[in-house]
Amino acid sequence: MLLAIDVGNTNTLFAVHDGQDFVAQWRCATQPQRTADEYFVWLDALMTHSGVTAKAITDVVVSSVVPRVLFNLRVLAQRYFDSRALVVGRDDCELGIPVRVDPGTQVGADRLVNSVGAFRLYGGELIVVDFGTATTFDVVGADGAYEGGVIAPGVNLSLEALHMAAAALPHIDVTRPAQVVGQNTVACMQSGIFWGYVGLVEGICQRIAEERGKRMQVIGTGGLSTLFAQGTKALDIIDTDLTIHGLVHINETNRGRNHA
Repeated sequence: MLLAIDVGNTNTLFAVHDGQDFVAQWRCATQPQRTADEYFVWLDALMTHSGVTAKAITDVVVSSVVPRVLFNLRVLAQRYFDSRALVVGRDDCELGIPVRVDPGTQVGADRLVNSVGAFRLYGGELIVVDFGTATTFDVVGADGAYEGGVIAPGVNLSLEALHMAAAALPHIDVTRPAQVVGQNTVACMQSGIFWGYVGLVEGICQRIAEERGKRMQVIGTGGLSTLFAQGTKALDIIDTDLTIHGLVHINETNRGRNHA
């Protein structure tokens, strides 16, 4: 079985794949100080509850946008699963797709993994919109190549900045408002965030398609993608497991190369 680990700025997702489908998934807060032993104590209890044993794990693949966590995750893989972790972004990890960006540019591992997953599942000429800590737009070419994208502040990051800069404005949850024009402060903020990001998604996706001169299929992912899909037709497909699917495909690519 494969243990796929996706480390985001806010949360870390652990998923077990049996070669056909996902057996289980668990999330925890991303904390760089967490040790390999702490990870395993937490994971072992959840794996046991799901009927998965540590001995069943044969491969570990990791995507991380937080470099400080990588050491302990590699120790976790070696010490408790007797596996050398495959880390996206390292020279020995083959993506299976070209990366067409300016020389010397470092692309976030999550964005590359999303591109791999999207191409394998949906083909080329795509825009992948990820509603994470940042809201990112990534372009996947006809041959699966990562061809650049757009980075905007994430929804929760914008809410936090609004609260920090204007003390009178409260913390709010993200939801679709009943109407565009709010009748109170919370409703006004919810409308600004929800319809503001809907406008952002629609506008950027339209401009990308116009710039490339072709119809682009738009894939939404990330925890808030299902919410924002309620307010726009710009998102053709919602796939909240896109990153994990990408990690599975990358692991398959590297196993095939290493065992050829």
